[in-house]
Amino acid sequence: MLLSSQNPQDFLLSFTPKTKMDLLLDKRLTMSWTLAIQILLATITSIIIYRRHLHPLSSIPGPPFASISRLWHIYHILKGDQNLQLVSLHNKHGHFVRLAHNEVSVSHPEAIKKILGSQLKKGPWYRMTAIPDYRFQSPMAITDPKKKMEKSKAFASGYALTNVLRSEPQLDNVISLLLGHLDGFARTGREVGLDKYFTFTSFDVAGEVLFSSQFGFLETGTDVGNAIANGYWLSMYASAMAFFYHIHVALLGNPFITWLNILPYGHLFDTAIKAMRARLQDKRDESRFDSVEYWFRAMEKHPEKIKWRDVQAVTVSTVGAASETVSCALQSFVYYMIRTPGAWERARKEVIELQEKEGGREKRVVSWGQAKRLVYLQACLKEGLRMFAPVPMNLPRVVGPEGLEIGGRRFEKGSILSVNSWVMHLSEEIWGKDAGEFKPERWLTEDTGELDKWFMPWGYGYNSCPGQNIARLEMSKIAATLVRDYDISQVNPEQEWKWQAFFTVVQHSWPCYIKARKTTTNESGCKVPWH
Repeated sequence: MLLSSQNPQDFLLSFTPKTKMDLLLDKRLTMSWTLAIQILLATITSIIIYRRHLHPLSSIPGPPFASISRLWHIYHILKGDQNLQLVSLHNKHGHFVRLAHNEVSVSHPEAIKKILGSQLKKGPWYRMTAIPDYRFQSPMAITDPKKKMEKSKAFASGYALTNVLRSEPQLDNVISLLLGHLDGFARTGREVGLDKYFTFTSFDVAGEVLFSSQFGFLETGTDVGNAIANGYWLSMYASAMAFFYHIHVALLGNPFITWLNILPYGHLFDTAIKAMRARLQDKRDESRFDSVEYWFRAMEKHPEKIKWRDVQAVTVSTVGAASETVSCALQSFVYYMIRTPGAWERARKEVIELQEKEGGREKRVVSWGQAKRLVYLQACLKEGLRMFAPVPMNLPRVVGPEGLEIGGRRFEKGSILSVNSWVMHLSEEIWGKDAGEFKPERWLTEDTGELDKWFMPWGYGYNSCPGQNIARLEMSKIAATLVRDYDISQVNPEQEWKWQAFFTVVQHSWPCYIKARKTTTNESGCKVPWH
């Protein structure tokens, strides 16, 4: 039937039989698609066969899917259990596990020294740490060791402990804000999420030490601009998309997207950049020698080596790296200490005895000069970092032209070898049968120096964390003050915490009760903990 809307000529043509030429074209088109699919399938099959059976790394054991694709690794990154998967695989297969078609995870005792302690080029994964786009090359993002070390040297003064210590009074002010919140929870008896408040503190400390401006998390008691919540998703995205760097650059990591200012770096990025721009406009406080001040002076002295964009890149990357790792480390310290009978009390006794001898009990925050000499407390901090390293990602290096032999196995040029801190820190071969136990006493023996060779929470070698002095200072002061002035217990002592392992480990869901110790008034009229 002819439809009213249909042209009569089109209706008649629909019944016109196809010519031989039409049929031939249809046949060729069908054959072309069939051939294309066959070629594609043959190519994929060839790649799978080569990677699985003919590749130089084909003899390395591991998950079958990992031998043909990076997707196995990315799946477990997104799932948040990549670290535990690798620990399990190394326990099953030994020193070498094929993590992807072109990467091997190594747990041999020589791994840290030969892979991370050498001058091997970093894996391409590190390029992802250029924030907000590829123009902002921090030392972390540079894969060439010589270029990386040259740039790191230009920024070293801002991380030096003697220089960081100039900000200790300001750091004490930030920690006092944290303690004010904890006192409030102690008075009301409400449960507290220490994951939240430790993260607030670590970000505000980073801002204060780096550029003399807090982010306002502790002041408001809130996640300003959802900056920390956004960081969870950004960490997940960055950890996975780093293996597809060029796609990331095309989609987000480029100057145009930076110009649009639409990425969820938000409050953190804006606060850091605003504080640094104020410095360039001659609003510099000459009495404060924070990290950025040292870097600006270096920029003025060596403009050919350090540019404004370099200072931006280093500052922003340090804010993220230092804050997340410190929060993780502080949570690990408290979590394992309150689950280990007698540990909290022993650490408290050590603080009290030192301050009774030297003074300092009247101070709201324990000084670095005292905290660093608390031997047992420092052992507890190290053991917390060993048990729950903040960075669960493998640290990859690319084998150079000369090749590399490790554990009796030789790897050729271009192979990617990586070391995982969780795998190394939980190795029974290195730490003994009690490797999975929180045991601070292992750091109090005479062979502690030997154990330090396998301790890598800050990375290792030329790419070790430049901000670790800031982290140690902050962790030590907060830990010492907490054990001296508070009693902490989980709401449900049987409940284990939850966490996801992306670029850093994100812990959550272990609410606590906190009690402030009784206070008394000393001879100077100051309120101090009553012991």
